[in-house]
Amino acid sequence: RLVAVKAVTAAYPLRGELQVSDGNGAAEGPVQNVKARPEPGTVWVEGGVLDALQLKVGDSLLLGDSTMRIARRLLIEPDRGAGFMVFAPRVLMNDADLAASGLVQPASRVTWRLAVAAQRPDSAADQAAVRNYLESAEQEIHKRKLRGVRVESLGNGRPEMRQTLDRAENFLKLVALLAALLAAIAVGIASRDYAMRRLDACALLRVLGEPQRRIAGGFAVSFLAAGTVASVAGVSIGLVLHQVFVILVGSLVGASLPAPGWWPAAFGLAVGWVLCAGFGLPPVLQLARVPALRVMRRDLGEPRAASLGVSLGGLVGFALLLWAVAADPKLGAYAIAGFAAAGLVFAAAGWLLLAGLRRLLQSPVVAAWPAWWRLATRSATARPGLAVLQISSLGMGLFALLLLVLLRTDLIASWRQATPPDAPNRFVINVQPDQAQPFRDKLEAGGVRRYDWYPMIRGRLVAVNGKAVDSRSYDSERARNLIDREFNLSHDARAPGHNPIVQGEWKTGAKDEISVEEGLMKTLGLAFGDRLRFDVAGQLVEARITSVRKVDWSSMRVNFFVMFPRAQMPEMPVTYIAAFRAPERATGKLTLDSELSRAFPNITLVDTTASLAQVQRVLDQVIRAVEFLFLFTLAAGSAVLLAALMASRTQRVREFAVLRALGAGDRMLSRVQGAELLGLGMLAGALAASAAVGLGWVMASQVFEFDWTPKWWWPPLGAALGGVIAWAAGWWGLRGVLRSTVNETLREAAV
Repeated sequence: RLVAVKAVTAAYPLRGELQVSDGNGAAEGPVQNVKARPEPGTVWVEGGVLDALQLKVGDSLLLGDSTMRIARRLLIEPDRGAGFMVFAPRVLMNDADLAASGLVQPASRVTWRLAVAAQRPDSAADQAAVRNYLESAEQEIHKRKLRGVRVESLGNGRPEMRQTLDRAENFLKLVALLAALLAAIAVGIASRDYAMRRLDACALLRVLGEPQRRIAGGFAVSFLAAGTVASVAGVSIGLVLHQVFVILVGSLVGASLPAPGWWPAAFGLAVGWVLCAGFGLPPVLQLARVPALRVMRRDLGEPRAASLGVSLGGLVGFALLLWAVAADPKLGAYAIAGFAAAGLVFAAAGWLLLAGLRRLLQSPVVAAWPAWWRLATRSATARPGLAVLQISSLGMGLFALLLLVLLRTDLIASWRQATPPDAPNRFVINVQPDQAQPFRDKLEAGGVRRYDWYPMIRGRLVAVNGKAVDSRSYDSERARNLIDREFNLSHDARAPGHNPIVQGEWKTGAKDEISVEEGLMKTLGLAFGDRLRFDVAGQLVEARITSVRKVDWSSMRVNFFVMFPRAQMPEMPVTYIAAFRAPERATGKLTLDSELSRAFPNITLVDTTASLAQVQRVLDQVIRAVEFLFLFTLAAGSAVLLAALMASRTQRVREFAVLRALGAGDRMLSRVQGAELLGLGMLAGALAASAAVGLGWVMASQVFEFDWTPKWWWPPLGAALGGVIAWAAGWWGLRGVLRSTVNETLREAAV
């Protein structure tokens, strides 16, 4: 029986624990977590070995030249990687028994692994020592061109985990980018409010003869000092939340994490200063240059050249900040382009709407409108700059929040579907052609209704476009390994449903045409239309690349690098591979694995339940962390929305004071306020939802790399949400004004 034997030393495992059981089935005997290895003369084996050989814990196992006692049933290894030999049924033994077993011989297939880990996981110095050692090892491998020697990590040793963690990292980066966007909006709103509140102080200083430069410098220093204090407070809160985050995902690590270094704190302070300089200084610098007449009118006026220069520098700095936060060129580029496009669209749409309303006010039809509707329209068009600013800031805030909601709902749901709970957990290889139908009948009799079933043919790539290939001509170690080994080829009349075609067309029944996985195209430098020649058991088969497939290697489905679109390959040696999800069986009843192993002794049955469960555990815990950050950022976004709507409170108080002095009642003012805010909010919400759906689709397809179909009702929902939020915030902020007397309102407006 073919098994994967691993002989381990006394230090094994360096990280994590093994899961073992003293029983013969998953439900027999308690599951134990141990940090140990088998005693000399004993082995721990997986259930596939017990089923195939009809053994149980306590029996003897002939392993090479040695007879070993089966001491425990092995359930999970913390360091298990990927690949055929890793998925083969495991036998774990003590390295002291290796020599006597005679397993290591000149013809044996042996892999030696040196595991390296920091002696003190919470020590930054020990972690740095490990990194330095790995870097020096990689340099030595590259320098000496050592074949078959590589440094393996989670990134390249566990492809099904790598994609999950890569997606998780991109999710967290997107949340960070949205938090940076919300922070920029908040700083911009706060700086404008700061400038408006200091118009009187500015006027007094101007009257007393204070130079503009000194006025601007004093206000700028005060604002930057407040920003520094806020940044320090934010960094402190971030360090506390870091500990909460570690608790949420701590079980993924299995060891104490080192304390955070100085770099995150320094980066956080730098972020605060960049935002203050880019979005806070322009209104403050503009404050010192406001003419006295505008001070009397409580108006900052149009931005001057200096303020525009600072604003432009701030936008460039913010783009660089987003790029640094993303730490990924693709994610950073899409985020910067998406945020910039959304801001421009919001401002342009707001300006066009106001221009249309101004033209509409000049038409005779307006006379038939209710008085409160005319006042609301005139109020919005009387301050076009402020109205556009409100639409843009409210729209960007809603855009960030709605994108977060998409992240929490549709995108995470699509992420879960990428590795569904009913994914296959059994792979069977080496099914012979004469066993194909009996095997499939056995699956259906065992309750398996859905399964992958493909022929598998071994072939070596020998030529590309008529030119013989040589592994030494490739720089990539992966490319050299692919050229040196045989490929698993297959054929089918239809393209696999879980492999979308990204280029070309799958032509059913076509001859001399093949479909290639896009990753292999990049690794080997292949081009669409190239002709590949394979050696299949001495027979040469040549075909042209007519389609390129996108393969998700974390899907736990049967996938191939190269497939022939025709229904058969005559006279080729073929075996079959199957993938299915094993049904649950009652305790004490023979499992389907045992039935298949006994009915077809030659097959190799691979149980991927442990690997699949590990992927699901990682996915669940990472989603918990994303949800935590989602709630935190959602609260921050809500505060920004409220601030955006409250930024115009002072101007509205003054307008209401004048209208009340002219005889307008509370009901009239309430309708005017509600109509204006509802209209602005609905416009901002519809635009924000449309932009969030657009950027969400781009992120799903280009960054997270899975299919996502947005719901049609997001824009209407965004419009409704924006209108409700704007109306509610306006009512909350001005409820005191509506309840005050005319004299009280006038006194507040004069302050």
